Amino acid sequence: MRLVRSQAAALMCGVALGVVSVQAGAAQTLNVNASNVTLLERLVIGAGKAKVAIDTPQAVTVVNQDDIDAAQATTIGDVLSTVPGVTLIGSERVLGESFNIRGIGTAETSGDEARIVVNVDGAKKFYEQYRMGSFFSDPELYKQVEVLRGPASSTLYGSGALGGVINFTTKDAADFIQDGRSGAARLQTQYSSNGSGTLVSGVLAQQVNETFDILATGNWRRSDALTLANGNTLSGSDFASLSGLVKGTAHFGDNDEQALRLSYQRWSSNADNQDYAQTGTAAMFGKVDRDVLDQTAVLSYENADSDNPWVDLKANVSFFDTAVSQTKSAVGTFGTADYGYRTWQANIENTSEFDTGAWAHYLTYGVQTSFQDRVGYTTLPAADPGITTHPEGQEKRLGLFMQDEAILDERLTVIAGVRGDFAWQTPKRTTRGEVDINDSAISPKLAVLYDLTDNFSVFGSLAHTERMPTLDERYQYNATKTPSLNLQKESSNSFEAGFALSGYELVQEGDQASVKVTGFYSDLTNMIESSPSVAGNPYHRNIGQATIYGLEVEGAYESESLFSRIAYSAMVGTDDIANKPLTSIPAHKLVLTLGARVPEYELEYGVKATLVAATDTGVTPAAGGSTATNGYATLDLFSSWKPTSGAFAGTELRASIDNVTNADFRDNQQADRSTGRTFKLSLAKQFDW
Repeated sequence: MRLVRSQAAALMCGVALGVVSVQAGAAQTLNVNASNVTLLERLVIGAGKAKVAIDTPQAVTVVNQDDIDAAQATTIGDVLSTVPGVTLIGSERVLGESFNIRGIGTAETSGDEARIVVNVDGAKKFYEQYRMGSFFSDPELYKQVEVLRGPASSTLYGSGALGGVINFTTKDAADFIQDGRSGAARLQTQYSSNGSGTLVSGVLAQQVNETFDILATGNWRRSDALTLANGNTLSGSDFASLSGLVKGTAHFGDNDEQALRLSYQRWSSNADNQDYAQTGTAAMFGKVDRDVLDQTAVLSYENADSDNPWVDLKANVSFFDTAVSQTKSAVGTFGTADYGYRTWQANIENTSEFDTGAWAHYLTYGVQTSFQDRVGYTTLPAADPGITTHPEGQEKRLGLFMQDEAILDERLTVIAGVRGDFAWQTPKRTTRGEVDINDSAISPKLAVLYDLTDNFSVFGSLAHTERMPTLDERYQYNATKTPSLNLQKESSNSFEAGFALSGYELVQEGDQASVKVTGFYSDLTNMIESSPSVAGNPYHRNIGQATIYGLEVEGAYESESLFSRIAYSAMVGTDDIANKPLTSIPAHKLVLTLGARVPEYELEYGVKATLVAATDTGVTPAAGGSTATNGYATLDLFSSWKPTSGAFAGTELRASIDNVTNADFRDNQQADRSTGRTFKLSLAKQFDW
């Protein structure tokens, strides 16, 4: 895979950057937010001190409620389709999705779920099972998703975030209750032509009194099997799911700056005669009856205390339980099999603000603890009910972290941080010599951002992180392979550098444009991979060493009547042991969005074009054969009507066409071919009182 294969995409990025640069240079240099906020001016809350994305010395993207609604998303993968450096892996099946960030993550390798940290309202989620995805949920539960790319995120979120962090934030009652009103109800229905997919969704938000509000949501979503662009059916993609969220928020204290939140989220699906393999079509594994239940409960407390610079406290305790029950499986000798993770967590962090001479400091420090119980049970064979390839066990973790964000003259920002993590792993069975294992990891980082002008800044960072092996990697075995008790930690040394450019009042009054360019280089060692099928070998071993480097470009233009976005990512990865390209590296990709608004009619419409380069390597296709993929292009159309006054106030109508040309292709990170042309229509109505 070579960079020259995406010369056309790179040229388009260069032209777009040049236009923005020229316009920004001619723009006013007053660094104030225009009335139309671009993607890069959105507030980031998950990278330490709250700041807008363009002022963060790390590649970070904020997907907000409008983006989620505009995507008319069926799965979580639909929500992240325009984020540079992020790729959906596995398949478009609801139970087959996982994530890849900057070439880290593959459905073919055990343990990859641990290389990307996924949080829901501060609760870390994790799931790993053979031929299954890693995150089960519904897009309708969330109002925002933050994607922090690269291992620099490990300081705040835990060692091992080799690829990065994905933070999901659930909806609140305050998101729906209008000023001067006490409550709201929102009803929504959605139809997707491909698979005749339907959604029925309801939201109820109520301000109980001046300090307490409550939200309740419920979603029922279903679909028949999807039709591929080549006319075939994506076996096992039919599903039905129920999901919901209940959240209560209480504000109290001076200026109501303290907040206490309690939420419970639930997603469930059950299907008979479903494909065992969800991450890619594999008929040899047969069918299975499968029930999936994912539950998350979070109790959180916040105290901003604006009168006390030493206190900006956040704390939460959480519990999540992801359980998969399978019956009538054709795989091996399993009868009824239960898989799952139950995790209890507690996090507390505080940010203290103080000055040392000309420097202003925001010092964030805290502690995180967790207890994970991994479940794996089968009725066969009766003599050993454990699933050896999904070994049961327990893991306790403790993380201590500190990060100082120092600012000089409101131009120079220096962020230095370090984190230490400690793990204690206990196997449930000791029939193969399994023993308790203690381990530790450290993750330091240094990042710098400097504003050369009010509109132009440069940034760079150095980060090191270590990923401790999971229970699965330590204790998994089968008839020919032993547990991997001597595994070493994976580690990554990563370097980033880039620049950010913004301009205001460029073409129209109140308009704004911004662009952020990030180059990165990661050196990964002690990579953990499955061992060859040789009797007596450990199931996993440290044989991997890799280098991944690349470029990401993210830009946007916003005005009252026009908007556009650009997301470009190009990366190269090499297996330094075998001296060959990594199969987990996505093809170079460019996503361009161009849209228009008609304010007097409250209409919005546009087009999104996705261009992907050819590549020589990737995952193995479902039908077998070469891993090489051809370049491809897709075109999506979208429109919305959201009146804010008159008889239809509170109504939202959206229509879109995905893959307008019915392009038939295979992405190099998916085993199956593309989904065919899809018409989507959604209608929502909010009632206020």
